Amino acid sequence: MSTLRVTAEQLTIHPHGNADALELAQIGLYRAVVAKGRYVTGDWALYIPEGALVPDDLIEELGLTGRLAGSGRNRVKAVRLRGELSQGLVCVPKAVADVDLAAAHAQGRDFAAELGVTKWVPPIPVHMSGEVAAAPDLVPWIDIEDVKRYPGIFEPGEEVVATEKIHGTACAFTWAGGERYVSSKGFSAKRMAIVHDPANLYWRAVEAHGVPAAAERIAERYGVDRVGVFGEVFGAGVQDLAYGATGRGERPGYAVFDVAVGEPARWLDAGEVAEVLADVGLPMVPVLYQGRYDEAALMELATGRESVSGNAEHLREGLVVRTAAERYSPVTGNRAIAKFVSPAYLTRKNGTEYE
Repeated sequence: MSTLRVTAEQLTIHPHGNADALELAQIGLYRAVVAKGRYVTGDWALYIPEGALVPDDLIEELGLTGRLAGSGRNRVKAVRLRGELSQGLVCVPKAVADVDLAAAHAQGRDFAAELGVTKWVPPIPVHMSGEVAAAPDLVPWIDIEDVKRYPGIFEPGEEVVATEKIHGTACAFTWAGGERYVSSKGFSAKRMAIVHDPANLYWRAVEAHGVPAAAERIAERYGVDRVGVFGEVFGAGVQDLAYGATGRGERPGYAVFDVAVGEPARWLDAGEVAEVLADVGLPMVPVLYQGRYDEAALMELATGRESVSGNAEHLREGLVVRTAAERYSPVTGNRAIAKFVSPAYLTRKNGTEYE
């Protein structure tokens, strides 16, 4: 899940093709449905992204009572309104009526705390949870931002690699000085590891696929004392999209999407990851594109049917795109990596988002 920030953004307004009383406000590459005439191109407003929990008083002020997602009808989720995809909320609450929003944008001000907007944290099923302990040597995974929010992450024409984004649960494995640490994405961000439990989904996946031994071989290859192997655990019982795999049995579906070596962590280039995984015998997420960055082509590729199962079992979640040569992005202050998410995935019915 991306980082939650409520920011001031300048709007570009587009017509809504199927509704006379609605328009589309564009922020980055996102578009959100707004009332016609409420804004004009060049106006400034706050943008509340998907995955935000909005307090009741703000929901009432915005006239959205009973219209948001979740059991509390307070979660922002992508929806289609009269055929147009709407992602996030565009608003100017009374609390910021006197704020210079252009200046707030230049300052990078985050309005989440003062508005009481918080990040939605998906529930953790029993088979994914477990006892945790501090693990300072663990390599944490990072949040991958949506390219629609940060369209400047990549340079036009630079070499990139796109892999399929699997809808499972991210598993962070660290081999450090002979010690083994297993964690989820959420726990790893806090440098917490899941205590060994053969019934735990993450431990079952890494042990069934031989990740500890493979990580040790990677450490020997690079002459380092720490290796991070990041994979997606998937299958029936993990999320609503199963890719023809089991998630409850002895050998859950598993595929690696990233590797980091050393201290501080060095993220391997995309081609290097593929070479290393082939050498140590770990499965890798499918590579769907290698070549020059083409935003429109990658947006199109993010849709369609999945390729993980080999049988196009269901829709594709999207892509993870990174530069072919690992580099820093000043746009996000982190790695040059972003997700391209399929609109069909965002608006599917009865989807799960466990973490």
